[in-house]
Amino acid sequence: MLKSGIFHPQLNRVLSELRHKDMLVIGDAGLPIPKGVERVDLGWKAGSPGYLEVLEEIMKVLVIDEAIFAEEAKSVTPEFHEKAKKLLPEDTPLSYVPHTEFKKITADAKAIVLTGEFTGYTNVILVCGCAY
Repeated sequence: MLKSGIFHPQLNRVLSELRHKDMLVIGDAGLPIPKGVERVDLGWKAGSPGYLEVLEEIMKVLVIDEAIFAEEAKSVTPEFHEKAKKLLPEDTPLSYVPHTEFKKITADAKAIVLTGEFTGYTNVILVCGCAY
């Protein structure tokens, strides 16, 4: 039995299967899931677990090369977005695309992790890096 870290078995499996340049999406409760992309649904009630909480835990174990956000995050939920950026490694390259384009890119993700977050535009595409 694990005594720390991420206990959710599906999420643990998905994280361990990611390789260099694979994409993992962490999304709010309303982010649509494209056909063929694995859905890891963590939400069990409004706001729980929160997007920032999930992002923080995943960043403890995942190496990333880039983070992609919806352009709208900067204007619709700027304070929330700043908190999300602070959870990423300091030198992480950031990209921004319109939300409609963001949703199209998610079709190429290995998995989408849905949170219980009800704050709009709290989604990120993490492009995996290499641990060596």
